[in-house]
Amino acid sequence: MFRFAHPEYLFLLLLIPVLIGIFIYTSIQKRRNIAKFGNPDLLAQLMPNVSKIRPQLKFYLQLVAIFFLIIVLAQPQFGTKVEKNKRKGIEVMIALDVSNSMMAQDVQPSRLDNAKQVLSQLVDDMTDDKIGLVVFAGDAYTQLPITVDYVSAKMFLSSISPQLVPRQGTAIGSAIDLAIKSFGTKGQAGRAIIVITDGENHEDDAIGAAKLAAENNIAVHVIGMGKSDGAPIPVPGTMSFMKDKDGNVVVSKLNEDMCKQIAFAGKGTYVHADNSNGAYRVINKELDKLAKSDLKSSAFSEYNEQFQSFALLALLILVVDFFIFDRKNKRLSKIKIFDLKDKVTRI
Repeated sequence: MFRFAHPEYLFLLLLIPVLIGIFIYTSIQKRRNIAKFGNPDLLAQLMPNVSKIRPQLKFYLQLVAIFFLIIVLAQPQFGTKVEKNKRKGIEVMIALDVSNSMMAQDVQPSRLDNAKQVLSQLVDDMTDDKIGLVVFAGDAYTQLPITVDYVSAKMFLSSISPQLVPRQGTAIGSAIDLAIKSFGTKGQAGRAIIVITDGENHEDDAIGAAKLAAENNIAVHVIGMGKSDGAPIPVPGTMSFMKDKDGNVVVSKLNEDMCKQIAFAGKGTYVHADNSNGAYRVINKELDKLAKSDLKSSAFSEYNEQFQSFALLALLILVVDFFIFDRKNKRLSKIKIFDLKDKVTRI
């Protein structure tokens, strides 16, 4: 794959036609000025060392050098190196609830933002582990396939919002099923699913999905977001809250019993999240208990830099340009190629 690290510098290529236009204009003006003094052919005989070709040659060499220097500034890069290595770690799939109820603010700044903070801390503590991300509301989608690319994990994490899932609801069971399938081939590494939700499951059999995960030696941990007292759900872009069909403000409450049942069925741990780091510390300890094993992984390194060859070409062209003078070389101009041919023929 080919790319430019700084493609904005390619706009400098617009200078090339401008420079060509200026050169043509100055050349025309120069010929007009010479014509004012007399017949150009006669004047040319009075200036035998003046070359018409050399200034043009120097200009086009400089133009090519400028072109290559602009390419150097744009920093061309080609291909990527695929590094295959073995890591000792675990495999973790995150199932994050992005339903509208996660926008409730009984946990500051909101349930969803608080969940992102917990996940960000978990990712920061990972070194050789694999992590993947599933988002769910009424449906479940894989946001990030299981990987060791923590930079991408943090990037995807920051962009998560309820708009990622068109159909609203809370399908915890579908999210767990999708997370199970995302692990791929079974290995020796410990596996876990971390479900972050307010527990308002109305779509499917979440407890049955958690049992299936446990049967596959995958622990299901649950982080409960929100409070049992609940809070209204803000309507994005307004100062109002969501209402039901009767016009009453909808109050979303943490279903802690459901969260505990899912964790119990999945042979995992349930922890209630608040504005402290308690949930993060508990889940982190549970992940440390998992068996670490060699994980084969492929990580893409930086693109290979290709600007050196363009810089070298620009340098060579400038060196050649330096040794080309505007005037004719007196010694070389004395050599008459056709006279030499005649002498050789006579001999």
